[in-house]
Amino acid sequence: MNPPRRKPRIGLVLGSGSARGWAHIGVIQALEHAGIRPDIVCGTSIGALVAAAYSVGELERFEKWVLGLGIKDVISFMDLRLNGGMLKGERLMEFFRRNFIDYPVEDLKIPFGAVATALHTGNEIWLRSGSTVDVVRASIALPGLFSPVWHDGQLLVDGGLVNPVPVSLARAMGAELVIAVDLNSDILGRHLNRNVQPGATGGATGSMGREWMQKLQQNISAFLPEQLPSDQRLPSMLDVVAASLNIMQVRLTRSRMAGEPPDIVISPRLAHLGLLDFHRAKVAIDEGRRAAEGCIPSLVELGLAPSPGAGAPPGLTPPSMNS
Repeated sequence: MNPPRRKPRIGLVLGSGSARGWAHIGVIQALEHAGIRPDIVCGTSIGALVAAAYSVGELERFEKWVLGLGIKDVISFMDLRLNGGMLKGERLMEFFRRNFIDYPVEDLKIPFGAVATALHTGNEIWLRSGSTVDVVRASIALPGLFSPVWHDGQLLVDGGLVNPVPVSLARAMGAELVIAVDLNSDILGRHLNRNVQPGATGGATGSMGREWMQKLQQNISAFLPEQLPSDQRLPSMLDVVAASLNIMQVRLTRSRMAGEPPDIVISPRLAHLGLLDFHRAKVAIDEGRRAAEGCIPSLVELGLAPSPGAGAPPGLTPPSMNS
């Protein structure tokens, strides 16, 4: 008799994407509902944050906190500094230290790894030991937004600069089948589109918070007499930065996944969410869940999901081979 087929070790890779990263929560929920529990979880930037919450076993409580965020809460974490980044980040990390147990990475329930970038050399750094909060803080240090951090003698910034969807890390950690979540598949040009719908900044959290967020996303030239036709006005500084980061991450993701293809790619449609829309968590979580549910039939075919599925998986896209 043939021995029973061994189930492959599943690696779940959560990509970078700023506020779009709350979609990872919905992805994980859909996979677990289908009976799919990864053996390894790793991530970059916001993906590292959600991956850590899941690996610690705190995803449900983490989701409740995320869903309760309003504009004022997001602003309260913005301990503004001019040195090294717009946000220092310590308020946010201190919140996690107080409210979520900071286990050593080596002791987490699910093996976890994160990616950061060495600022002085540009090297890709894999973080797999030490304080979970410190590892996450290094991985999310997006230049211009969060200050760089020193970690083990190196000055580190956001891992999305070198590996936005770290399939290679999951393979190195022993994953035999990799499910990757790409948050940036439909975002090119989004931040240059000024046709924002009313209410796009989220629920009723107070006019002060909405006004602050609007000012943050405006250029100082908006307060000066117009010198160009309205259709030639320059976008805000934040929009230019966001659009530039999007171009970099989309191109880099395509290139990396062409050389290191995952087995499944889940691509939530999140272009309507902005860089700092952390207060719109429900929108992102729902879309992440929808995209993952569309992939379940293909996961069934791979023998990963115990229940049968039917129909084409609309949320599933093959790894892009475009550069």
